[in-house]
Amino acid sequence: MPIPLFTVFTPTFNRSELLVRTYESLCRQTYRNMEWLIVDDGSSDDTAERVYAWQRSALFPIRYFHQPNGGKHRAHNVAIAHASGELLAVLDSDDTLVPLAIERLVFHWKSIPEAEQDRFSGVTCLCTDERGQLVGQAFPAPVLDCRHYELETVFLVSGEKWGCHRTSVLRQYEFPEIPGETHCPEGLVWNRIAKRYLVRHVNEPLRVYHRHGHGLIANLTQVLSHSPQGTRRYYQECLRLDAPLRWRLRCAANYMRYSLHAGVALGDALAESPSPVWTVLAAPAALACYTRDLVTRREASAS
Repeated sequence: MPIPLFTVFTPTFNRSELLVRTYESLCRQTYRNMEWLIVDDGSSDDTAERVYAWQRSALFPIRYFHQPNGGKHRAHNVAIAHASGELLAVLDSDDTLVPLAIERLVFHWKSIPEAEQDRFSGVTCLCTDERGQLVGQAFPAPVLDCRHYELETVFLVSGEKWGCHRTSVLRQYEFPEIPGETHCPEGLVWNRIAKRYLVRHVNEPLRVYHRHGHGLIANLTQVLSHSPQGTRRYYQECLRLDAPLRWRLRCAANYMRYSLHAGVALGDALAESPSPVWTVLAAPAALACYTRDLVTRREASAS
């Protein structure tokens, strides 16, 4: 079997019913030189049985890996170790793609002159919700080449985005696996990649983001506070970026906030901050957010 150009990686945990929708959207893709790599993060439902059935009938290779429950970031490390494609896109188990999605990503990647591709990690596009409404903001130009963090710090673009990266680049930047923590902010890796590589951003909606009241996003504050070391490290590294004052203050507040969740003393957190002045200025907001997190955690435990 020929080696596919494109790997779609889906991490999943007890999402068997939703995974059907993702599978069907991949079956509708116009681009076929791809594989689907699923990393099951310790599911106890019938995910494995469904995947085995799809492997027998799908028109593209499906590879399935099972790991003990450890979080999406660990599943990502498994995926990049085993991916066959030159390009890799992460597609969550509750989302879908428009039929032309992979074909268009490959087109946009190949539109970068081959002599310049070494400067780029990949291509990013827009997302819509189930009603076709744009999620987040469009890019300020039809094609924008910049670093990942510059979207927010320079161009003031926020909201859901999606795309692919070169697998060879991703293998240079694995997620840190901190004992006892089941989450690591994805931005930690994207920002590290951005120090060396550009991303091509295109104003084309290719992923459908399905909104619902459960999952990682719905419980993000609790997830982050239960994995404070990785979250703290993310904001610590954000403070080293050249960014506007407002953005740096927000990062400083969150750096201190999650340092407190990690049990780091205020003095030690301040000493380890890349921007001590901003961290001092942001301390009142950090303490307020930390206190609110504790209240929210107690209320969740009581319910």
